Amino acid sequence: MKALFDQVSSQCSKLVTESYSTSFSLATRMLSSEIRQDIYNIYGFVRFADEIVDSFHSYDKSTLFTRFEQALNEALEEKISLNPILNSFQETVHRYAIDRSFIDAFMQSMRWDLSKKVYETQDEYREYIYGSADVVGLMCLRVFVKGDDALFNQLKSSAMALGSAFQKVNFLRDLKADHDQLERTYFPNVDLTAFDEASKQAIIDEIDRDFKEGLAGIFQLPDAAKFGVYTAYKYYLRLLRKLKKTPSTQIKSKRIRVANYQKVDVLARSFIRYQFNVL
Repeated sequence: MKALFDQVSSQCSKLVTESYSTSFSLATRMLSSEIRQDIYNIYGFVRFADEIVDSFHSYDKSTLFTRFEQALNEALEEKISLNPILNSFQETVHRYAIDRSFIDAFMQSMRWDLSKKVYETQDEYREYIYGSADVVGLMCLRVFVKGDDALFNQLKSSAMALGSAFQKVNFLRDLKADHDQLERTYFPNVDLTAFDEASKQAIIDEIDRDFKEGLAGIFQLPDAAKFGVYTAYKYYLRLLRKLKKTPSTQIKSKRIRVANYQKVDVLARSFIRYQFNVL
């Protein structure tokens, strides 16, 4: 029964989301039930691709990624996959007519992570972030607007800015792990061996600009998506504020986290604003 397999596939994508990211799964639960599963499906896909390039160090990651990419192409063409994560993802892609160029850009950025260690120019940096984050925001936006092309085009730049902000916060939070374990340097013109307050502030100023543009778009989202996306925004804003208060020397030496009780606080405050219609 194909319907049962599709149901199992959806459950797998939800399980991946809940297992890998408590913050994202919390925000996703705040979305309307009519679109929630599709966001699980997108997250499951991007998480699996990211895991291949970031985590499977004892294996031939290039071969694994090529196999995953081939299976992805077959899933999108045949509208089915025996990989449950890809099966659920292709359903969302076809349901909302997600642009194939978004998927290709994402896979290109992930492939760079297999071998590229340093992003030396702003152009390289922007292209990587477009593929690794901006297009994920655009995929989600297609779901949020339920295929409304006019609204999608209206909110496109804001969705990209929000995706960029989230990714750059992750880069700053994971500075130590990216540099020490994966030997990657994403921020151009930043010497991580001499990372100081000026370098940190320049990155934070860039993130603040992205957040400002992204927030403007959140207010224009359909009600089905607004609360969930606002919750994610507030979580990342809380993380950024913590990074602002953390000395650059500590950012280089440990991963900065938002405690679970603080995540609950973010949810509660966001809910109050939503209930009183101040979003």
